[in-house]
Amino acid sequence: MKLKDKVAIVTGGGTGMGRATCERFAREGARVVVNYSRSRQAAEEVADGIRRQGGDAIAVEADVAVDAQVREMISRTGERWGRLDILVNNAGWTRRTPHHRLEDLTDEIWDRTLNVNLRGPFYTMRAALPLLKKNPGSAIVNVATTAFFTGSGSTIAYGAAKSALIAMTKSFAKLLAPEGRANVMAPGTVATGFAGWPPEFYENIAKQSPLKRIATTDEVASAILFLVADATFMTGETLLVDCGAISLGGGF
Repeated sequence: MKLKDKVAIVTGGGTGMGRATCERFAREGARVVVNYSRSRQAAEEVADGIRRQGGDAIAVEADVAVDAQVREMISRTGERWGRLDILVNNAGWTRRTPHHRLEDLTDEIWDRTLNVNLRGPFYTMRAALPLLKKNPGSAIVNVATTAFFTGSGSTIAYGAAKSALIAMTKSFAKLLAPEGRANVMAPGTVATGFAGWPPEFYENIAKQSPLKRIATTDEVASAILFLVADATFMTGETLLVDCGAISLGGGF
């Protein structure tokens, strides 16, 4: 098992890509903190399922945009297992706002988007860094978006926040080295219901992809596992998980 005896925190771990990542880590032997802020029942189900399969997991409530709650989550992790090896910043928030409707992009949307998608990862990485640096081979994976490359996505604010997250990951890659690494996993469209897109949206994106499909949550989890367990030669990098849409999307 690739993560035997490792301890991992996955923010937003109760649903979608976070859930798939928690379950994949557990199958590889990790002890998992399934973080949530609103989806308590879902997070508890993930943790219970891991324990029923013989693994070790707890669901921990913490709003990543609140520094005190983040610090408490990191503290609980250290008290329970005495270490932290992996941090996956997966928690996110967005509200679909058409790019051309600039006046609809209110201060409220801006503030919440930046708080969850940018300030939250900063809080978690800052609080986790002392524990991570104690363990050679530790790893951070920040979940971004391919909207960084295209200027599209659910809202201008979301793309901007994730673009800044990619830049911030490079700073933390320097801070964590040489003991550990920090990378970005940038998914394309994944059918999780995260942004409230209708079914036909996913069908259209799949048709545009060179592989004529979109990545699944399990494939995203595999990419994250690759970054934390196998890509020991990578830090400060961004891995695209979008079935070739960005790299090959320009046609011939």
